Amino acid sequence: MEFPTFSVLPRHVAVIMDGNGRWAKKRGLPRTAGHIEGARTFRKIGEYAGDLGIRHITFYAFSTENWSRPENEVSAIMKLFGDYLEESRERLEESIQKGIRLRFLGDKSRIDPALTALMDFMEEATAGGKKIDLNIALNYGGQQEILQAVKSLARDAANGTIDPDAIDAGAFESRLYTAGQPPVDLMIRPSGEQRISNFLLWQSAYAEFWYSDVLWPDFTEEHFNEALRAYEKRNRRFGGV
Repeated sequence: MEFPTFSVLPRHVAVIMDGNGRWAKKRGLPRTAGHIEGARTFRKIGEYAGDLGIRHITFYAFSTENWSRPENEVSAIMKLFGDYLEESRERLEESIQKGIRLRFLGDKSRIDPALTALMDFMEEATAGGKKIDLNIALNYGGQQEILQAVKSLARDAANGTIDPDAIDAGAFESRLYTAGQPPVDLMIRPSGEQRISNFLLWQSAYAEFWYSDVLWPDFTEEHFNEALRAYEKRNRRFGGV
């Protein structure tokens, strides 16, 4: 496969995988069918991003608010996630050779212990990956992430291990799930919705946004290229002139 070239690439791309349920409804299928197809798209776009040279990419898989969905849908999503983890373990050597570092963003306390054990194993096993950080946001909420970072700093300030006046943006970012990674340069949201949905609130302070009416299961490498071409043309001033 011949890959396109770009004059500039975002260091960190964030993707809100939206529209799985609507994709299934349009076809008279159960919502779970949309999530199955969406999972295939996730694998495809994640691998493609690494091949293009994207250094960090974060996929919004399951939010803290998604627990309110029907129980069968939540169970189906978690099963798909478990299947992905099992597949990732089977393909571990391939991931290591490709330089993939797998990271999971979010509160693991509500996730099944068997899944969290696999998550921890894959994070440790791929920790040496230098080509791409592949982040999966699961049971993730941007406000919740900020609150846990504040509480972490507050505890250290209370026990005297950190001077409150020494807390700066760098100290705060070191307590986020994305510690050590750059801020989001490009936020992609398919499915026609145009909102951030509590995703990477701190990290997206100066992100460029790209929207599409394409539902996530129909999202292709060509759509990803289109988003990157749009980013390529943006004049990023970061508040300057």
